[in-house]
Amino acid sequence: MNNKKIKDIITDFHDETDAREWLVKNIKGLGYKEASHFLRNVGYHNVAILDRHILRVLNDHVLIDEIPKNLTAKKYKEIEKIILDLAKEIKVLPSELDLYLWYSKTGEVLK
Repeated sequence: MNNKKIKDIITDFHDETDAREWLVKNIKGLGYKEASHFLRNVGYHNVAILDRHILRVLNDHVLIDEIPKNLTAKKYKEIEKIILDLAKEIKVLPSELDLYLWYSKTGEVLK
């Protein structure tokens, strides 16, 4: 399966989370974080990339009780909802919020 075909497939979804579910289920080795990152790179904004830096910020600000050892699909979606709700509350895109949180912990933005 080439990248063009993958992008064509995911653009048929009306909901970004449905596109992510398809990626996770159909692309071997792709988990929620990586699928969210892929979607971000092709122009989607309403999924969160939950990496260790963002989890630390959420934990530091007591938005999550602990940093999970493993992020199951259920746990990923629970924590992502915190990001989505917060983004909505402060009127920014989830992609902007998780980038800001990542930057606040690392001090850099990588391309």
